[in-house]
Amino acid sequence: MSDNYYPVIDKESTANMLKALMICRKLKPTDIQEYLGLSCVQTVYRWMEGVNIPSTDHLYALCNLFGVRLDDILKGTNTHIKKKPITNFSFIRNCVWLLFT
Repeated sequence: MSDNYYPVIDKESTANMLKALMICRKLKPTDIQEYLGLSCVQTVYRWMEGVNIPSTDHLYALCNLFGVRLDDILKGTNTHIKKKPITNFSFIRNCVWLLFT
């Protein structure tokens, strides 16, 4: 495969893993909602349906709740998305310089 591609998250496989972990821990969507302090349980259902993926903060909290690593929850696809080439290297060099100074 060319270096012009990057892997993507498989929402359906990630949703299936989330559901499996919830079953193993005997947790309901409302338990997840309460644990994360979400205002609406629909958010959890959207994760379980593969419509959306939890935010980084929520994924981190879910990893702690389930006692698993991030890559145990997130699943990638076999398809890859073509990435745009980076052409302005001086901009990137300046950004890196700002980050580390």
